[in-house]
Amino acid sequence: MDLKIRGRKALVTGATGGIGRETARFLAAEGVELILSDTDEDALKELASEFDCSSATADLSSLKGCEALVEQAGTAFDIWVHATGVTGAKGDPLAMAEEDWQEALDIDFLSAVRLARHLCPPMTERGWGRVVFITSENVAQPYADETVYNSAKSALLSFSKSVAMQHSGSGLLVNCVAPAFIESPMTDGMMEKRSKELGVEFEEAIESFLEEERPYLALKRRGKPEETAAVIAMLCSELASFVSGANWRVDGGSVGSINV
Repeated sequence: MDLKIRGRKALVTGATGGIGRETARFLAAEGVELILSDTDEDALKELASEFDCSSATADLSSLKGCEALVEQAGTAFDIWVHATGVTGAKGDPLAMAEEDWQEALDIDFLSAVRLARHLCPPMTERGWGRVVFITSENVAQPYADETVYNSAKSALLSFSKSVAMQHSGSGLLVNCVAPAFIESPMTDGMMEKRSKELGVEFEEAIESFLEEERPYLALKRRGKPEETAAVIAMLCSELASFVSGANWRVDGGSVGSINV
């Protein structure tokens, strides 16, 4: 399918993670010029070599790091996919330390705000732009032990909607994709920890997690990064020219409520 974005220029942040990597693959296949960014320089260079594109190593957990990325990569992008994120600390919502909150807010929320100030205005000036932020099932269905993540991703969704409402008339379409339990280094770590705690094999840890913690995930498996990336790529395209301020769930049914 032709997404009608050949020749466009895109920045993918959080590019070496599963979703970021597969999104880059989809966009490259559509003839999009890529610049990839993440914190691991070696992994980033390897990925950039695979797609024959540029890269910019940056730590987006601070204002300084975000500004460093802008200085390296510039602001002349038609498409920006922000896949940067961490699960953050887990536990009792009332027991989260100040630094736990700050980490999640800095990486999952404020990194997007800080970059948007630089990357979005040029899109409105040119009259065309696509921004996709990665939220989570947690914005619709919070989990008590993931409160810092819930809150940071909910803030990101609210920010996305606000920018979309303000600037869609100028050609800047901002949307979110909300995945759930995707095969990634993040969920690998979660399941490795669970397997050790329960004394079971990795696959058994996944099965018990689905049964006990995600009863609505009707497909009974982890999602594949490319299943999320396909939706992201579509939202970056001309085919999504009437989609603005949305939060698209790619969650295998994990959220129990109706999406209205």
